[in-house]
Amino acid sequence: MPEFRKDPTLGRWVIIATERVRRPTDFPRRRAERRGGPCALCSGHERETPPEVLAYRDSPAAPADSAGWRVRVVPNKFPALRIEGDFERRGQGLYDLMNGVGAHELLVESPDHDGNLAALPAGAVEDVVRACRDRIIDLKRDERLRSVIVFKNHGAEAGASLEHPHSQLIATPVVPLVVAEEVHQARAYYDYRERCLFCDMVRQELDEQYRLVAESTEVVAFAPFAARFPFETWLVPRRHAAAFEQTDVARLCDVAAVLRIVLRKLARALDDPPYNLILHSAPFGGGESPSYHWHIEITPKLTNLAGFELGSGFHINPMPPEDAARVLRDTPD
Repeated sequence: MPEFRKDPTLGRWVIIATERVRRPTDFPRRRAERRGGPCALCSGHERETPPEVLAYRDSPAAPADSAGWRVRVVPNKFPALRIEGDFERRGQGLYDLMNGVGAHELLVESPDHDGNLAALPAGAVEDVVRACRDRIIDLKRDERLRSVIVFKNHGAEAGASLEHPHSQLIATPVVPLVVAEEVHQARAYYDYRERCLFCDMVRQELDEQYRLVAESTEVVAFAPFAARFPFETWLVPRRHAAAFEQTDVARLCDVAAVLRIVLRKLARALDDPPYNLILHSAPFGGGESPSYHWHIEITPKLTNLAGFELGSGFHINPMPPEDAARVLRDTPD
């Protein structure tokens, strides 16, 4: 029988339509035709991008914007927000507006145009995760900025406009609404129970095992109880940690290992599906919050939002998260 499930992190309701779809093969999709490389993000084309703000190279003496890098971060050539300028907050009648000040960067995950984060060696995925942390630490020094969202659009259906494997970072002068709502819900839960909501979620998922996908000494991956999308998977650290950028190198390696496992399972179970990956971390300036907990959300793009979803705010998920988690657990990585 279909169910309404409430997501405790945002207070939103999701409809789990249990009688619609149950198998990974029940999600057919059209593949976008690949154009192939090389492109401006490929090794040897460094002069075709804005100057890099971070790069990991095997040779420390190699000059900036040269070949030989493993991971490279550059400002987006067509940014949604620009780092230069002042806010100039102003009103226009009853409306408020300000200049689009912020930062928008591309994290190039591999020098290989045909690379895929799920297929990269473990050390290369560690480089990607560490570069995310290092860039957040640097952007946090800008007192104008209050939050950073790290995200990856894999596949054209998920919004990727560039084929070369990359993630993006967007730093904003205001806290994004979804993060602000998560922070609010987490604080309300903590005020009532004096425990972290996300820590309780981790404990329950480990106890019940129904929605567990993978685990390590530091990270737990599971299908959320009120999953919005088929095969939605979250990665949450076992130990309480509000801000991703405070994660030490040893724990980052563990995060990278579990992330790689989950992405490889999704790729094999669903034939390399398009997906969105989003890192939510505590807003800047809040200190070590006892109530909020950083986490990664991975949402494969296997269904489309239609009129009811857009008009009501409900998501309809035809794949119960318990079934999705079982499929992924049983899929080799």
